[in-house]
Amino acid sequence: MRLLHLIPLASSAIALAIHPTPTPALVPRDTSASPSPTAAPTDIYFSTTTYDIIPGVTNDHVTIPAKTITLVLPTCSHTITPDKNGHVPPGTCGALYEYYPSFGAAVLFSLIFGALSVGHIFLAAKFKTRFAWVVIMGALWETFSFIFRSISTRFQQSAGIELVSSLFILLAPLWVNAFAYMVLGRLIYFFHPARTILSIPASALAFGFVTLDFVSFVIQLVGGSWAGPNDPTDKVMQGIHIYMGGIGLQQFFIFVFLGLAIKFHLEMKGFERQGLLGAGKTGCMKLLWATYASLGFITIRIFFRLIQFSAGHGSANGLVSHESYFYILEAVPMMFAISCSLVVHPGTVFPKGEKMPGLWGMIRGWLCCGKGRREVKGSEDGVQLVGKYEEIENEGPPPSYVSTTPPKHGFI
Repeated sequence: MRLLHLIPLASSAIALAIHPTPTPALVPRDTSASPSPTAAPTDIYFSTTTYDIIPGVTNDHVTIPAKTITLVLPTCSHTITPDKNGHVPPGTCGALYEYYPSFGAAVLFSLIFGALSVGHIFLAAKFKTRFAWVVIMGALWETFSFIFRSISTRFQQSAGIELVSSLFILLAPLWVNAFAYMVLGRLIYFFHPARTILSIPASALAFGFVTLDFVSFVIQLVGGSWAGPNDPTDKVMQGIHIYMGGIGLQQFFIFVFLGLAIKFHLEMKGFERQGLLGAGKTGCMKLLWATYASLGFITIRIFFRLIQFSAGHGSANGLVSHESYFYILEAVPMMFAISCSLVVHPGTVFPKGEKMPGLWGMIRGWLCCGKGRREVKGSEDGVQLVGKYEEIENEGPPPSYVSTTPPKHGFI
């Protein structure tokens, strides 16, 4: 009976021997090169580039170095078709303005600043006022800014045109500012009997403030260039903060300068009461008041920019989302600031043919004739005052507006 149970087992063993179970084939490992990474897209206009680092692995079995990968990611995608001028609603992809910019207003102020530029060029040539090239540059930069703004209103998808317009309009006031510094330096040189304020020579004062103005210019240039319309938000905010620091520094220099200008004003009043000034004093005071007014208009513009940028950069900020504020508090004040020196042009006030020595001439005067520096005492009369002057190199004779005769009793 046991033999009968073994028969099926024996038959199964024979079948397996005759038909063995097939062994699955092993697929060889793919040793070909890994596929190359997909190239970064180059046709995405509104994009940002990020760099991610994949950490490496090191253990007893394998060492894999760290690797940096570059990702170009679109920051936005068009959902609205721009109109014929390239405009899309504020807050959407490609929106360069928080409003629909006016082409007519931009053209109007282009013409206004162009006319101011022509006026300054004409008067500078007529009166041979060489240093007036500084205010001419300011007027021309304002003109260029609104010309590019006019173009930008018709090509509102071009960030480059908008950036050029913004840089011109942000930096143009610094030229007008520097011109005011140069005017006061010459007022002190040609009209102040001692040609100094607080022992600061006129040439040194003008050179020092123009240098400080240039420092402010560089800071504002860096900040303005970082705040491009298509730059990442964090970079835009960094640029805005740098620019705000630049215009804050500019306004601080203006306040210090105004203090010196007021000191000059008061001293001139004192000389007038002593009868030490001649007929040229009237034009001097008119030009000084014009300088006050010009700096006042620049100050209005600076405070507008400080308040505008400190309130945020977006449609929630009314100073950004309404174009009228831009023209009322930016364009109009600068128009008046440049016009002040047209109403009272320095060429009509400063004596013709006389020049204020430059920095090098001033230094040589210090080195060669340091002991000949002049001092003015309020108790001295006109004859004693003129006697204090020495005709040292590059300084020349006393100003023609200083009275050389003893004063009469009373005011002139």
